[in-house]
Amino acid sequence: MKKYVVMCCVLATALQSCKNDSKKAVTEPNDKVKEITENYHQERLKLYPWEATTAGDDRYNNLMPNTLDDAYIKQTKDFFTKYKEQIASVKDEDLSENDLISKQLLLWECNINLERYAFKEELMPVNQFWSVILTTAQFASGQSMQPFKTVKDYNNWLERLESFKLWLASAQQRMKEGVTKGYVLPKALTVKVIPQLKDMTVSDVKTHLFYSPINTFPDTFTDAEKKELTDKYTKIISEKLIPSFTSLYNYVSTDYLAASRSTSGISALPNGDKYYQYLIKLYTTTDMTADEIHKLGLKEVERISAEMEKIKNQVGFKGTLKEFFNYVRTKKELMPFTKPEQVIAHYNGIYDRMKPNLDKIFDLKPKAGFEVRRTEAFREASASAEYNQPSLDGSRPGIFYVPLPDVTKYNTYDNESLFLHEAIPGHHYQIALQQENTSLPSFRKTIWFTVYGEGWALYAESLGKELGLYTDPYQYFGTLSLEIHRAIRLVVDTGLHTKGWTREQAIQYSLDHEAEGEESIIAEIERYMAIPGQALAYKIGQLKIRELRTKAEKELGDKFSIKEYHNQVLDAGCLPIKVFEDKINRWIEGKK
Repeated sequence: MKKYVVMCCVLATALQSCKNDSKKAVTEPNDKVKEITENYHQERLKLYPWEATTAGDDRYNNLMPNTLDDAYIKQTKDFFTKYKEQIASVKDEDLSENDLISKQLLLWECNINLERYAFKEELMPVNQFWSVILTTAQFASGQSMQPFKTVKDYNNWLERLESFKLWLASAQQRMKEGVTKGYVLPKALTVKVIPQLKDMTVSDVKTHLFYSPINTFPDTFTDAEKKELTDKYTKIISEKLIPSFTSLYNYVSTDYLAASRSTSGISALPNGDKYYQYLIKLYTTTDMTADEIHKLGLKEVERISAEMEKIKNQVGFKGTLKEFFNYVRTKKELMPFTKPEQVIAHYNGIYDRMKPNLDKIFDLKPKAGFEVRRTEAFREASASAEYNQPSLDGSRPGIFYVPLPDVTKYNTYDNESLFLHEAIPGHHYQIALQQENTSLPSFRKTIWFTVYGEGWALYAESLGKELGLYTDPYQYFGTLSLEIHRAIRLVVDTGLHTKGWTREQAIQYSLDHEAEGEESIIAEIERYMAIPGQALAYKIGQLKIRELRTKAEKELGDKFSIKEYHNQVLDAGCLPIKVFEDKINRWIEGKK
């Protein structure tokens, strides 16, 4: 990793200055930084009310801005410009190390968001993996982060749906504008969006996803309240949402589909090469080039493949590694389930087996609760396993979602590793501990850097043996499979978006080098097409966390404590790569 963002270099210099001149070291919190960061946080929650709802802050549960509107885009640009200027005016020498990190993180947030406006993201507002439509549908299910406990909760959602209707109309207009300016989805992705939209056009209101909260009224509601809300929901769904979805579906399935491009990568878009370099910076917090990342991926694929060969030989399989992949994919003993609840119990069993060993390598553990749930039916066909964070106050638990579109084909070979990543000690430990950390200003409790958060989760997969897992060679093969999956991402993501790879080339490369099934691989490749650059962050972050652990073990010898190392990784929340690296290096020097 030869290059890093300017922000990180500035921070490194400032931190070294603090270290070298103890007479000038500041330990007291800076009131100005506290005021600016808190104002930023509060204003941001109103500007991005989904974030407030996700955090369990119910003040803006009725708001849903039209993110595609020019006025809103200008408002957010002015917001980031204002706080960039305010925080930049505070002198580094007046700050403690914690406040200095807060300043640099806020500068990073403002700068990276301001850079985003150079690219016309609003002209491609819909894809099959991430979109306002999918988020709204998930909230509408009544089983997600939008609360439906009081009459006020139900009315808040009605207000959001009124705004959502406007967003749907704007999305159609923006997509038409995108067609005229060359910003369109690949046809392979448009084909996947069409059935998602069609599901929202069902004419029977009572079977519509957005009617779901009516089926789960709290027992405390009176009959009069239930009738009034039922009438309101029926009216808005039948008279506003279904017609809006139908209009968008008709457009996407005809004119937009016809205009969709045959290319797979965003280099085909106007300014696409610069956009991809921006996305690399956004998701990895580095200035690595696409070519550097591609070469790193090829090297990692080769290394992990050699480890997988050892497992293949251990279990006595005589064919090639690629043939072994097919064997694992189709091995009936690894697909033992007939009911979804069996899969949920299976994951809870993994947790029970590892619990006795968590104390051996972790001091810090979150207070927030945790659950395993099946992914909602409306999105599980194209969803990956994922984690949803708990509310800030801990009233809503962290949730590990498992998609089970066909439970009889659910293969268990990577489940221990998957649980370590998505649940414990992966995302649940890192995110919940960050939210519960009272030493962090409000905005840092919810800040997210993919390279750190996903890097930690991928590193967590490597802790399986220390936690009493991976005793079955197929489960260890599973963790190697998930690791090579992330290494493959470095190759195929950069291949798609900078080297002219087709969707089919990327699919074939994955099939040749990992044990995932073809259907799953297709969904993954189309994910990289929909959200370029995001998938790069996992491996880059993991490699840095593992590299620094190895360095600490070597330099500290008997003074090294795995608990202390994990404390150092987790106790400051999400950080850009270079900020995190400098923090660990200071800890190592201090321990010496």
